[in-house]
Amino acid sequence: MQSKASSVKEYVDELPSERKEVIEKLRAVILKNIPEGFSEGMGYGMIGYFVPHSLYPAGYHCDPKLPLPFMNVASQKNFVAFYHMGIYGSSKLLDWFVGEYSKRCKTKLDMGKSCVRFKKMNDIPYDLIGELVSKITVKEWIDMYESAYKKQS
Repeated sequence: MQSKASSVKEYVDELPSERKEVIEKLRAVILKNIPEGFSEGMGYGMIGYFVPHSLYPAGYHCDPKLPLPFMNVASQKNFVAFYHMGIYGSSKLLDWFVGEYSKRCKTKLDMGKSCVRFKKMNDIPYDLIGELVSKITVKEWIDMYESAYKKQS
């Protein structure tokens, strides 16, 4: 369920109180740990973290008017979603995340290619999310993205 909010504040303000607290805590962890250069804003109806055009003028190949996406956070109907393109693009990072999740968390990992779904709000591993967020710089993400894009072309 995509939000029509035009700002992060508007998005958060629309949330029910129990989700607002979780999303605000996730945002705080992300903003504390994200490497310099990434920007926060709205993307695809979710809170997004992206490489701005000032650092990557080419933008996103699907729509070059958009900045290069990297992460998103969303409150869905039955879960909170955390999307991280780095774990989709790097098998080494994915293996690290899955291994650390299994060591630190009591719940089974519910994950798609880049999406981690949290159905139990009390089981979100904020410290692990913070570590994951810190592991890829803007330059590393651009290099990873361009390498993957060239393979597709």
